[in-house]
Formats: sequence, C-alpha cells, structure tokens
Amino acid sequence: MRVAAVLPYPAQRALGATLGMVLWPLPFPQKRVARINLELCFPDLSPKERSRLLRRHYRALGMGVVELAVSWWGSERRLAGLGRVDGLEHLQAALARGKGVLLLSAHFTTLEMGGRLLARHTPFAVMYRDQKNRLFDAVMLRGRQRNFHAAVHRNDVRGLLRCLKQNLPVWYAPDQNFAGLQSVFAPFCGIAAATSSATARLARTSGAAVVPFFQERLPGLQGYRLRILPALEDFPGEDLVAATARVNALIEDQVRRVPEQYFWVHRRFKTRPATEPGYY
Repeated sequence: MRVAAVLPYPAQRALGATLGMVLWPLPFPQKRVARINLELCFPDLSPKERSRLLRRHYRALGMGVVELAVSWWGSERRLAGLGRVDGLEHLQAALARGKGVLLLSAHFTTLEMGGRLLARHTPFAVMYRDQKNRLFDAVMLRGRQRNFHAAVHRNDVRGLLRCLKQNLPVWYAPDQNFAGLQSVFAPFCGIAAATSSATARLARTSGAAVVPFFQERLPGLQGYRLRILPALEDFPGEDLVAATARVNALIEDQVRRVPEQYFWVHRRFKTRPATEPGYY
C-alpha cells in the first residue's frame, strides 16, 4: 500500500482495477453477502445485470484499497486537482449557525479518499471504529489522526458532542447494520434495515445541522466529485423512526447514482424483525 501511494494516478487506477479482478474469482464469503444484497436491493435487474454490477463492484473494491493508501500517505501535491467540491457553501452556511455540523455520509468504497480530499478545504473530525486486525487498526487510526482535525471513537459520544460544541463538522456514516438499544427498522432499498437512530438523537441533543456529504469516483482519470447538499430542514422532528428513514432515503439516493461504489460486502440486513428469517 505504501508503494501504491507514490505511483502516478493512472497507475493507481489501473492497479486498483486489476486488484479487484484478481479478487473476483476467489471464494471469499463476502462475495456471497454482496450477491444477496444486490438481489435484495435490485430485484428489477436480471441475474446477468446483477452479475455485471457485482463484477464492477469488485473493481471498485480494488480501487478502494489503493485509495486507502493514497488517503493515508499521499502528499498534498499528489492530491491537488483530483477532487472537485460541489456545494461547499452549504457546509459554510451550516457552520455559520454556530452549533456544529454532522457531515452525514455512508460507506462507499471511496469513503477515505472523499474525506481526505474534503480535508483540503475545511477542517473536520472523523468517527472511527476498532478493526479486528491490530496492525491495520493502528495504521488507519494514525492516518486519520494525521490528516483530520480529530479522530473520535464511535463509542465516545462525549467526544463527538465536544467537537460539535466547538462548531466543528463531524464526518459520520450511520448506514451499517446496527442492533443496539437505539436501533430502529427503517427502509433501505425497500428492505427493513436495522439502523442507528443516533443521527436524529445527536441533532436533537446538540442542535447541530445535518449536512449530507457524498463522493463519487468519476470515469477514467477524471478523479472524484464531492457533493455537499443543503442542511436538512426540520430535522429531526418528533418521530425518530421517520427521521432515520429520511437519512436512509438520502443514502439510498446516492447508492442508486453509483451502485457499484457502495460497500455491498457488508451484511447490511443481518438483523431482522422477529417475524422474518435471516438473509445470510
């Protein structure tokens, strides 16, 4: 990965796509998970179309590995010109309120690269979770601490609230399966998905604005497009389930824009309502 970080950008893109195609035929259990997720979320596609989408997803996964390296160790000179930011004024307007911003994002294969490119324009804190591999965990945490204003553990709610109190944006991705006490079932691609209601709870507690932030890997050698949308109005409201469904709908809209770039190898629908069988 350190070697990949110093390669020219065209070579990085080619290396990522090649890595994805090397992984494609291997019998990893994550491939079965991704196939089930695509069947659930895109029932209107034919089996051939879903298979092609899954193959494109593997290319995106391979590119994501290379982009991890670039986001951790890439120089500012190498990153210059790779990212176009649309809507930075929406983040600036939300910060003018003085109560912090929850940068609502999701787990796309471009997640780390999108964060690093946005950090070139504005400081913000990032959330992180412990990784099973201790070496990978240490390297990722060090990279985030080096490139962002602060790295806050996902269980450190006080630390997150401190950042918001300092009127700092906090990069936050609540789109993975969550079965905790604050979990609710909200639709995602037409499937009831166990989702953390923390986005609504944090917005209610802190008064922070919720500003959607997504990134896309553009075709060829065009780099990346960062999209910052206007802060959500009248959020969260009184109904936490409705607010969480609203968050899922925003993420789903971005998934349908670039479906191959979403992180389909995660068991998004692992937790089911009591009356439903498991999918995996």
